[in-house]
Amino acid sequence: MVHPYLKRREDVRNNRLIDYQKPELKAVLERTLGVPLFQEQAMQIAITAAGFPPAKADRLRRSMATFKRSGQVNSFKKDMIDGMVGNGYPREFAERCFSQIEGFGEYGFPESHAASFALLVYASSWVKAYYPDVFCAALLNSQPMGFYAPAQLVRDAREHGVEMRPVDINHSEWDCLLEVTDFDRHAIDQRHISMRDIIKTERAVRLGFRQVKGLSEPDMEGLVKNRGQSYTSVRDLWLRSGLQKSDIERLADADAFRSIGLSRREALWAVRALDTKNAAERLPLFDRADRADLQVEPETRLPEMLPGEQVIEDYRYLSLSLKAHPVSFLRDQFTKQNILKNRDLLTVPNGQRVTIAGLVLVRQRPGSAKGVIFMTLEDETGVANAIVWNKVFDRYRSIVMGARLVRIKGKLQSESGVIHVVVDHIEDMTPMLGLLQGEARRFGGCERADEALRPTADHRLKKRPTPDHSGSGEFGERGRPQIVETASVMPKGRNFH
Repeated sequence: MVHPYLKRREDVRNNRLIDYQKPELKAVLERTLGVPLFQEQAMQIAITAAGFPPAKADRLRRSMATFKRSGQVNSFKKDMIDGMVGNGYPREFAERCFSQIEGFGEYGFPESHAASFALLVYASSWVKAYYPDVFCAALLNSQPMGFYAPAQLVRDAREHGVEMRPVDINHSEWDCLLEVTDFDRHAIDQRHISMRDIIKTERAVRLGFRQVKGLSEPDMEGLVKNRGQSYTSVRDLWLRSGLQKSDIERLADADAFRSIGLSRREALWAVRALDTKNAAERLPLFDRADRADLQVEPETRLPEMLPGEQVIEDYRYLSLSLKAHPVSFLRDQFTKQNILKNRDLLTVPNGQRVTIAGLVLVRQRPGSAKGVIFMTLEDETGVANAIVWNKVFDRYRSIVMGARLVRIKGKLQSESGVIHVVVDHIEDMTPMLGLLQGEARRFGGCERADEALRPTADHRLKKRPTPDHSGSGEFGERGRPQIVETASVMPKGRNFH
């Protein structure tokens, strides 16, 4: 009933009249433009147009209970059509009217429910339009919930000009915060340029510790409580916060020490230098002393991670990255393959064949869509929507359901500003995510001769060494680099049925 209603709305805007057949039916359907949207309207049509007694109309309403899908609505089909025809309605109109009511058997609401949802949608849309910073922070603090993952909420906020700030030991709290900033309206993406005079935000969003995998709220509350003005070093954080070394290491993995001038690698190095077995460091004498004099961390400048490495580690420990989008590192290869940016779909004529690619964010298979799959893909410029019909899905089932990065070919459909790509070919591009790991900095001139890059085990040992799962970032046991499976840290995509 959605599409007929939208079409009717366009008719009204273009001053085209709506045919209600009879005045008594107009009284029932006028405010929904002749399309039955609510269960109460279906009842009223049955009473007014088909002559159903109220008790029978109520049984019709109960048969339309949401998600029942039991086919009980069809048991009223003959009586309703015959009743409408007997009251002077054309049979074709009666059949069309009942076919709309049939949809309630799959997904129908009482008007009170629809009004409740509509109020939430309206309020949420108002907040998102005027204060995208508040909207983003609120949703991030409410995770896990909703349709999109945190990475997509952050991307959308940035497209609307919101400044996103990283997790930091001296600025973050458990929840995401709003911080004062000079809002730059020129930072709003061109696609949302019409909103430059609407957005009223004056805040930046500081990511909270809740975004870091493996941290607990009580531990982070202790970190904030003992922070004072600020922490000055990794050792200072350890001595004052009461955190375990593993928690501090996880903060280093999340690149949360930038405010004290430490990169991810340098912070991890400093964490490894902590002497947690030396109980003297926690004696009251040292607690009262000036730790800046007692403990001075050696300045060790390590090579900065390359951008691809940074993004991998961000996704691994934060599920998102403020530094870059993974697909941005593949754009040169995509351009050579004539793969369009999602943003460029806005300028493609309706009906033209296109090729797009991106991370799979969402797969939807609504029960009312007769098996059709709706996929949402994301690249560094935004999202694109794809429609996978049954025959195509049967051919590419494993890719549609399992791939994390895909390339899609199909025909573009554009109507009323809504753009879809109807898929006829889909390809798994997940192995290309390995190019990000390929950017890993090499410390030795010859990889095969450098045991730091290719650690060897004692072949006399029968058992293979177990992998390190301590959350130690790029450094595994004894400081050896861990090999990160890039695809495994990228989002899997959310499935909705």
